Amino acid sequence: MGLVVGIKSAPLSSFERPRQTPTMAPQSRQRSLRVLHLEDSEVDHELAIARLQVGGRAVQTLRVETEAGFRAALEEDWDAILSDYNLPGFSGLAALEILKASGRLLPFIIVSGEIGEETAVQAMRNGANDYLLKSNLARLAPALDLAIEANETRRARVAADRELAASRRQLSALAQHLQTSVERERAAIAREIHDDVGGALTALNFDLAWIARHAQAPAMQQKVQSAIEMAAHAIEASQRVMHHLRPAILEQGLVAALQWLAQRFEKRTGIECGFRTTDENLDLPRGIPLVAYRAVQEALTNVSKHAQAGKVSIDVSLAGGVLSIEVSDNGCGLTAEDLAKAKSFGIRGLRERADMVGGWVDFSTSGGGTTLILSVPVGARSEPGADSGFGDPGLDRERHDPSAWGIQWSK
Repeated sequence: MGLVVGIKSAPLSSFERPRQTPTMAPQSRQRSLRVLHLEDSEVDHELAIARLQVGGRAVQTLRVETEAGFRAALEEDWDAILSDYNLPGFSGLAALEILKASGRLLPFIIVSGEIGEETAVQAMRNGANDYLLKSNLARLAPALDLAIEANETRRARVAADRELAASRRQLSALAQHLQTSVERERAAIAREIHDDVGGALTALNFDLAWIARHAQAPAMQQKVQSAIEMAAHAIEASQRVMHHLRPAILEQGLVAALQWLAQRFEKRTGIECGFRTTDENLDLPRGIPLVAYRAVQEALTNVSKHAQAGKVSIDVSLAGGVLSIEVSDNGCGLTAEDLAKAKSFGIRGLRERADMVGGWVDFSTSGGGTTLILSVPVGARSEPGADSGFGDPGLDRERHDPSAWGIQWSK
């Protein structure tokens, strides 16, 4: 049976390239194992490789005995590393740390003439796959097999984790892109309503007012007043749609916008909605006000649809450089199953929005209701294209302020 070993042939070289004998046993004609052996004794090296060969393996080896040789050898591809514990000016634990620092996943087995139980446990905790005594190498071959198998499993798991993390990053990026696209589309629709529908209704309002001033017949006056009332309903509906698509109230600041939202919610649903804040004039980075507004809007929508609550409170605070918004209700509460539903897109949307500005969303629930907590570092990044509530950044805000033409119509 052929034996494949690496032998140090020159005193000036700290390691030798692997070499392979031309013959090998039929059962060993599979891919040769490439083993890096950190060992200062040529005899111990030969004994270890012979023990592996007895196990029916074709082995290519490289023996190194210095730190420099070990570092250089790590640049090549290996299936496993065998290491003595004590070497002149070097150690197996130091070699293990070098291997870990390199980021390579390789089986590492310590083979030593003397190693205490405490040292062996420390080596295993540091990442060694196994440890053996040189006086008992019968377990070397099966230990190497197990270490290589475990390492392949570990590599597969790490690769799967990386793929999953990459997939999650891509999914999150897509969700954030969709959120940004939705806001841009909302701003575009709001501009259309403002420029086209708003202009048409304004002109109609002026014409009806002119007709009302010049009409003499009572029947004509009645028809004109009816038309003015219909125009007023159209104006009110347009304003409502505008505020929903593009909350121009954020021009007045987040606190004013949330107060207005709470009042409208209470008026529309009949559910008592309180609002508290520790700071009336929050100075927030671009992008955060819109995220906070949409989060509260979504929370209030969920309360009205599912919570069966009679009271809601909104608390806004800024402390330690973190904006915190809590929306609490006294309803039936959320269960873990509710949060894990496949169609819980509102909750997922809240989390994606928060992530766009470096924030996060938490939920706490009990028999007494549910609390949504949005936390955003005020120095967090804002997603390109995200906006603080005014649509596209380049818009002329005075010209496109929906509340402006809304007020004109109501005169």
